[in-house]
Amino acid sequence: MADFKLSARLASHDSDVKAVSFPSPDTVLSASRDGSVRIWNRTSSAPPVFEPTVSSQTSEFVNSVGYLPPSADFPQGLILSGGKDTFVEVRQPQSSASDNAERLLVGHSQNVCSLDVSPTGNYIVSGGWDFQALVWSTSSWENQVRLGGHDKAVWAVLAWDDHTVLTGCADGCIRIFDLRKAIAGEAEAQSTITAPDVVRALCRVPRGHPSGADIASASNDGIIRLWKLNGQQVGELVGHENFIYSLTSLPSGELVSSGEDRTLRVWKGNDCIQTITHPAISVWAVAVCQESGDIVSGSSDGIARVFTRSSERTADAATLADFEESIKASAIPQQQVPDINKEKLPGPDFLTTRSGTKEGQVQMINEGNGTITAHQWSMSQQQWINIGTVVDAAASSGKKTEYNGKSYDFVFDVDIEDGKPPLKLPYNLSENPYEAATRFLGDNELPMTYLDNVANFITQNTQGATLGQSSQGEADPYGTESRYRPGESAPRPKVLPQSEYLGITAAKFDAMINKILQINGNMISSGRKDAALNPTQQNDLKEVREAIETSQPINQFGLDLAVGIVTKWTYSDRLPGLDLLRCMVPSPLVAKYSSDEGSILQIAINSATTVPDGGSPNENSVMLALRSVANIFASPEGRQVAAREANISADLLERVVGISDSGPIGQNNRNVLIAATTVLINYAVLSHKEKSALAGPGLPKRFLGILGKILTPQNDSEVLYRGLVALGTFAVSYKAEAVSQGAESWVNTARDKAVEPRVKAVGSEVLERLR
Repeated sequence: MADFKLSARLASHDSDVKAVSFPSPDTVLSASRDGSVRIWNRTSSAPPVFEPTVSSQTSEFVNSVGYLPPSADFPQGLILSGGKDTFVEVRQPQSSASDNAERLLVGHSQNVCSLDVSPTGNYIVSGGWDFQALVWSTSSWENQVRLGGHDKAVWAVLAWDDHTVLTGCADGCIRIFDLRKAIAGEAEAQSTITAPDVVRALCRVPRGHPSGADIASASNDGIIRLWKLNGQQVGELVGHENFIYSLTSLPSGELVSSGEDRTLRVWKGNDCIQTITHPAISVWAVAVCQESGDIVSGSSDGIARVFTRSSERTADAATLADFEESIKASAIPQQQVPDINKEKLPGPDFLTTRSGTKEGQVQMINEGNGTITAHQWSMSQQQWINIGTVVDAAASSGKKTEYNGKSYDFVFDVDIEDGKPPLKLPYNLSENPYEAATRFLGDNELPMTYLDNVANFITQNTQGATLGQSSQGEADPYGTESRYRPGESAPRPKVLPQSEYLGITAAKFDAMINKILQINGNMISSGRKDAALNPTQQNDLKEVREAIETSQPINQFGLDLAVGIVTKWTYSDRLPGLDLLRCMVPSPLVAKYSSDEGSILQIAINSATTVPDGGSPNENSVMLALRSVANIFASPEGRQVAAREANISADLLERVVGISDSGPIGQNNRNVLIAATTVLINYAVLSHKEKSALAGPGLPKRFLGILGKILTPQNDSEVLYRGLVALGTFAVSYKAEAVSQGAESWVNTARDKAVEPRVKAVGSEVLERLR
């Protein structure tokens, strides 16, 4: 069978292409860390040319994409996407990025990293970093079933048939669920396959595969494993040299995979028959058009590429040549290749006198001028292909890198979804990797379950680097030559007391702004022009959005606009305004705002909880008010307001958990409780850093009592973890008050319920603080 060759280069994204879909020969979907989902429509066939349209644009990374086939209601089908904003967005292909989504599926609390559609299109399944897999009905668009039992991120989901779903998890398990056996919207795994490593990808194995396998899984160890649904392993495909991120199957019965070794690989039976190296660090995703058999890949260079076996759909000679040259020009970081001794490497003559032994085999060549090149063996072409030049590690130059006004030995771009957070990770060689990782996770509101992965990443990517003068002037606590490395016998760092304030600032600005403008238009058309935004204010709204997204100062006009929405608009219309306000609160100007209606915190809380005719407050409005309280701690001015208004914050928290006479608000709503425990963490940090901050009568006792009402009945791991961190940090300053209220029993209850090691570990730390 012919080799795959480049068919088209789809270049429009500004950052990594994290997910792709190939629903028809004429259409490709791509999702990116630039926050966009793009539709690529084929406009020419020979050679193929695809033109992009932005279907969706957010301020957060988009990490998953899918397609729901046409139906009577949606004859063009629907585009599905999910990412760090925690929604599953459902859009019609013909809609533009400025249009409202057809549906927003709300249920996840962290990044949605995997999506799949059932064979008949009757449900969607999503997986996320929040340890959740959710099944959504495509008739009601409601969360139909929650798939339980996951202890870590759900990186892969597979809708096997109309009632069977498989999940692949970072805990190393493949779980098989029967949706017909769900009880009260909850389903437990009917069986579990235990893999030797993290499960990052799953795919269906076509019938007739020589192994007899039903499914394939991919792992961090670079091995594809073939399984029967009864859990029997029937094969392994070995060839990748690093993490495998994506798997799919061809209509021919072959499998396709991609990963962090820069390659896309095609597997026939148990053999790799083609390796396509990309000019990128990672090939994040692959998808196949089942009609044409063509492949699309998405990679870290921001480009999606289509490959074909059809000579009619192959790119022109110039495009093919450019692709080959871009691979040759690739720089391969030395830490990504095995240890090499330059003096023992063969010279260029090796390439013409020796053949490779298997498809994809890599050989390093000493070019004789101090340069090391990498070459990959192609079985079909029977030749070595130049795939790039090996370069030294980043720190070997001895140069410092500036980040946020400070100098560092390293500033890594790492992606937490794949074991490395998708954020800037600054690091000095003088630091203990675990301390740097702990700081990084705290700064970026990420769960401590990623601690080992981040510390390992730092260690692996600084091997061979030597410690020069530290820009911070700090001494290495483990000695210059004996820095702690994961796996050695050194104590795991303590979490308590928490030292940094946390915020909840991720937002879907398109949906937020469009909703405000839609409500505003309805107000104008119904004659309620007194509180509606005028054209100038509508322009101010766009400027506020731009200021928030680019971390620029908020102006007074924008502040007055947001306050006007949450105080003058009717209660049922305030929700998007409250969402906007909580994003603005980190600004010192906004934090200091005060009017006849009180401080900005009073305004946010009253707007969320004061309902006409004494009705029950909207839980989402209360959640956004709590997020405003959490976010105000971002500035010194905001912390002064938070300290001054601590009693008002306590009143709101007591209403949430049901301590006050007015009844609980969202006491079982996970998003409300995560916002509440984040507020409590921030007040605990404030009390630890500024001993007199909670000087009001009975304040510490009130906050501790609220924590007791959360920790005792709740089961959610993130809620328990944040609640315990808050309790342990409060205990530093208010140990006697905590003990007198029975805090030890709260902790023991939480630890007994916990399934995550991090919750049990921080619980043990809290008990140490209380004894």
